[in-house]
Amino acid sequence: MRNRFDEQLEILHIELIKMGALCEEAIGGAITALEKNDAEMLTKVFESDAEIDQKERDIERLCMRLLLQQQPVATDLRVISSALKMITDMERVGDQASDIADLAKILIANGVSISDDMKKMAREAVKMVTDSVDSFVKRDLELARKVIEYDDVVDTWFDTMKKDVIEMIAKDSSMGEYSIDILMIAKYLERIGDHATNIAEWVEYSITGTRSKNN
Repeated sequence: MRNRFDEQLEILHIELIKMGALCEEAIGGAITALEKNDAEMLTKVFESDAEIDQKERDIERLCMRLLLQQQPVATDLRVISSALKMITDMERVGDQASDIADLAKILIANGVSISDDMKKMAREAVKMVTDSVDSFVKRDLELARKVIEYDDVVDTWFDTMKKDVIEMIAKDSSMGEYSIDILMIAKYLERIGDHATNIAEWVEYSITGTRSKNN
């Protein structure tokens, strides 16, 4: 019985890795499309978001089977309940990536490029998502806590982007029309960082039984 349970837990880990990879693809695809002014790439972002939604439903069913068909001990219950919380945040990461893609369509259609600061912020947000999922799979408490601390880095990048937008408008008033879209993309990236932090906090809970609250 326990061997079967452990096998299903391993499947849960694999499915979470796949869901995390889809989140990375979605965010990366939206930003790459902006970098290359390639609207066709955005189609993949929307497809990834749909796959993330399906993956959330699949993992939710797997977690329910683990709870109902097996006899999990307290530690197992924390792992399963944490996974259920994590997939909610991961699904929202997919939604945020899709929102970025919607705005990217407008910017690409008007030939508006993103700054190096935006690219750096996007890389940091993707790293947070990757590390948060890795910390769950590896049960790496130190990595989870690093993700939680790293949220301040992404928040700082958001402050930088606000300054960049102000400077952009000062240099070229015609860019005012697109400044809100650029700022919203930065806000979505900041929210992705928040969701990655939430995931890491649930990892901390699954390992220790306590959860810090940083955001």
